[in-house]
Amino acid sequence: MQGKADMDDRLVILGSKGGPAIRPGGPSPTSSLIEVGGRRCVIDCGLGVTRGLVDAGVSLKELDLIFITHMHSDHGLELGPLLHTAWTSGLAHKVKVYGPADLMEYWDGFLASLRYDIDLRIDDEGRPDLRDLIEIHLLAEGEVPLDDSGLALKALRVDHPPVVDCFALRFDTEDWSVVFSADTAFFPPLAVFAKNCDVLVHEAMLQRGVDKIVEITGNGDRLREHLWASHTMAPDAAKIAEMAQAKTLLLNHLIPADLPGFEEQEWLEATEPFSGQTIVGHDGLVITK
Repeated sequence: MQGKADMDDRLVILGSKGGPAIRPGGPSPTSSLIEVGGRRCVIDCGLGVTRGLVDAGVSLKELDLIFITHMHSDHGLELGPLLHTAWTSGLAHKVKVYGPADLMEYWDGFLASLRYDIDLRIDDEGRPDLRDLIEIHLLAEGEVPLDDSGLALKALRVDHPPVVDCFALRFDTEDWSVVFSADTAFFPPLAVFAKNCDVLVHEAMLQRGVDKIVEITGNGDRLREHLWASHTMAPDAAKIAEMAQAKTLLLNHLIPADLPGFEEQEWLEATEPFSGQTIVGHDGLVITK
């Protein structure tokens, strides 16, 4: 793993869309990379995270910390494949994975499903045991202990029904602070949690986009109910950013992200209540300190 002196602080959006579906030429589900305070942190592991990390210049065998904000598939589906691919790429040190309680069941199930391949590669290729390299840690509200005083991490349980364990994350160093909202309905306590941050990465929806998705989806009425109860419209994300006095609002987990007729300007106009800088996320977007 690179040392602090070798790693410039940066935030990379690896996957920018909300929901698990993928469409031709469209963006990938949610995942992000933040390199800060000498640590390399992956936030969520939606489908495509492995390729996204490689395209961002990350050597998979240098994975460090991984955080799964909640157990919806667009946030955790590719965690196991990412770790297995890193292992086959030469991973030989421990990786800590933080997430909600059901994360352990997911990991145990993944290991069981790949038992034949893992055992074979240990015996045939002389690899270390993948099962010994991954440490699962459960997230809870408050300070998240890390073995590095240069980076402070906090978690906040947000409002994402029917999911109970869904956590916003705040990363702080002496000169940079980045907050990830995770999936959440409009949730004013998040503004307190994100107070004076440099970058607030907040999920966002457009009302016109929700209407369009409901129109083309077979379970439209139930989907509309879920989206309205569990996610945040772009103007409300702007309100949270303004209440927090964030410097930059980065719209992410976009709904819709891959339907024609929804341009960047519409997102920017929807967030005009925010007086700071607004950036509309896309796969491969890089923000530096």
